[in-house]
Amino acid sequence: MAATVASRFDLDRIFQALSDPTRRRILRQVARSEMTVTDIAKPYRLTFAAISKHLKVLAEARLIDRRRDGVFQIVSLNPEALKSADQWLADYRRFWSIRLDALKDMLEKEEP
Repeated sequence: MAATVASRFDLDRIFQALSDPTRRRILRQVARSEMTVTDIAKPYRLTFAAISKHLKVLAEARLIDRRRDGVFQIVSLNPEALKSADQWLADYRRFWSIRLDALKDMLEKEEP
């Protein structure tokens, strides 16, 4: 199942977008509720153009959705893209959990 969801989303773009702390903060903002671009930009000491570039990266990674409401551009979280990244990571969590459990069992058997 993870491959199916991951194939719909470009994981390289998702992880590249998530690598920036400003973009992660923007995602936290819009995860609470949809916001206008102006409201998203308010807490930052960045130009509107810089915020727009961050939003473009997030949109290209499909982490956010944008729509027009009159003169306003509304931004909301697209949880499906995050789910695909989480599912990809879940495969590695399972892999390492099995490996670490095996190591623990081996070490416990070696104790006197």
